[in-house]
Amino acid sequence: MTTIAYPADITLTTPASSRLLTAIGDTLAVTGRNLRNYIRTPQLLVFSTIQPIIFVLLFRYAFGGAIHVTGVRYVDFLMPGIFAQTVVFGAMSTAIGLSTDMQSGLMERFRSLPIARSATLTGRTIADLLRNVFVIALMCAVGYAVGWRPDGSLPALIGAMALMLLFGYAMSWVFATVGLAVGDPEAAQAASFPVLAPLIFASAAFVPIATMPSWLQAFARNQPVSVVTKAVRELTLTGAATSNVLTAVVWCVGIVAVAAPIAVRLYRRAV
Repeated sequence: MTTIAYPADITLTTPASSRLLTAIGDTLAVTGRNLRNYIRTPQLLVFSTIQPIIFVLLFRYAFGGAIHVTGVRYVDFLMPGIFAQTVVFGAMSTAIGLSTDMQSGLMERFRSLPIARSATLTGRTIADLLRNVFVIALMCAVGYAVGWRPDGSLPALIGAMALMLLFGYAMSWVFATVGLAVGDPEAAQAASFPVLAPLIFASAAFVPIATMPSWLQAFARNQPVSVVTKAVRELTLTGAATSNVLTAVVWCVGIVAVAAPIAVRLYRRAV
């Protein structure tokens, strides 16, 4: 009788704990690859920070005088909206990056390598999360320079930034589905704007919802950007963790729970 010897790394003989450690290692490797891409092409990071800085200056000095918010300085009202706008617009790079990898054939190369299938998508979204850490820290510095003064405690401020990073991570999965669905960088950029524009501009990010038409207020009040922005605004202004914080966390978890399986299915079909 012939005895068949299976490789040591085959799924049938590999413990679940070893497979998990392998998947984590593969994810970290792909994350490092995407982060090195920012170092090799610093224009990606530079231009992703120039746009939110322009928004801060534009709304602070060009539009801020025409927008009045009862009980709070406009710059303190504005900065949580800038954070939301930054992470949502930044999540578009997930769509562009994944579609670029598909077009260049890198996805097929990843599939031919002995790495976890989940590492490609998870590594991309984690790299974009780490990029958001840098960008949000920069926006905090820019906001402070133009007069933003959070009145909440330091733990509340850290919690607010962590919530915004969680929201940015959730949105990365949304735009991962866009990039995998279209498979072309230019098409991914064009397809992303109809998704992000209503979320950002029909929200509580830059103006009070009460100033909007009544037919728009219901959407603006309950969509995720508004919920997260209001939660961050409350944490930075008062330090109070209200029900909006819990609702924002539920939104973030729900977005990942829906978008991640769709992205994985699109990825399997693409490669």
